[in-house]
Amino acid sequence: MTEERTGPLVELRDVKVHFPIKSGVLIDRTVGYVYAVDGVSLSINKGETYGLVGESGCGKSTLGRGLLRLVEPTDGEIVFDGTDVRSLKGEQMRRARRRMQMIFQDPLSSLDPRQSVESLLVEGLKAHGLAGDKAATAKKLREALAAVGLPASALSKYPHEFSGGQRQRIGIARALVLDPDLIVADEPVSALDVSIQAQVLNLLEDIQNERGLTYLIIAHDLAVVRHIADTVGVMYLGGLVEEASSDDLYREPMHPYTKALMSAVPVPDPQVEDRRERILLAGDLPSPTNPPAGCRFHTRCPWAQPKRCADERPALREVLDGHRVACHYAEDIAAGRIRPHEVEPELVRPDDGAAPGDTGELIPTL
Repeated sequence: MTEERTGPLVELRDVKVHFPIKSGVLIDRTVGYVYAVDGVSLSINKGETYGLVGESGCGKSTLGRGLLRLVEPTDGEIVFDGTDVRSLKGEQMRRARRRMQMIFQDPLSSLDPRQSVESLLVEGLKAHGLAGDKAATAKKLREALAAVGLPASALSKYPHEFSGGQRQRIGIARALVLDPDLIVADEPVSALDVSIQAQVLNLLEDIQNERGLTYLIIAHDLAVVRHIADTVGVMYLGGLVEEASSDDLYREPMHPYTKALMSAVPVPDPQVEDRRERILLAGDLPSPTNPPAGCRFHTRCPWAQPKRCADERPALREVLDGHRVACHYAEDIAAGRIRPHEVEPELVRPDDGAAPGDTGELIPTL
């Protein structure tokens, strides 16, 4: 985590990504929508690491792809360094993508097995007209590999000749070779062993400190986000339910959903672990094709109230300095004026799907 801050690089304002559900044999007609992302607003400062967490199907991967327009947003504004990304067309958008790169979840499937590492790295430079000078290009490729801890001899090899951690380093080098300002890392270490995860996370931090990069880290593992993020956003069913600095969020979560997540994180002290209370959520995540009215968490919330929760969707508002929460009763819950109660689980139909782009389960580990 770097300490430099010079204002927002990325601003999302009420961003929505809805996928149409089609039906019909001869004529396709839209019979509904998957509300993968439904009204998310956040900002990421230059040089900051923003961690985005949430369980499978909450839409966090779709939000990251929507930011880069790898999937087209349905509505809302995406402002990158003062430019409205959604207004860019053709060549303008292609040039803007040089400054916005992505690290994908699976390092093997994101690398073409028929291309050498040199071919994989130089592809982006050629696409942006930056590979004219062969000597300068070769030097840039060697520097990119050196930055991720790989030797120049790796340029002639193919993805299958590397370990999982090394392949992820190649994916990071491919993003770095274009000198971007923003990197969206979608589950960058979830496919790696724990020991390799630490190496890759430390590498990302070192590169950020050297180059002043801005990261959006999407993760299931709460420990990954705590280790690397300056600011953490928690998503639930297409919306942002809480946002705070990493220290504040882990010390004092205020949204009931975040409280439940944090209660699942094991504490490395047997006496503390035995005494503390676990919050077990009833039921499954509702379908993003038919989200509940009002607060989307009220069907599983132990603190849900008869008034407002089922009828009025709470806005993401600042409850404490720099701490935003989407809950009508956040202050009352924190003060103990509202006590938790038992929740009857609601049936979710087995054919209800998760939002496209999300896989895996939330991992509340240390």
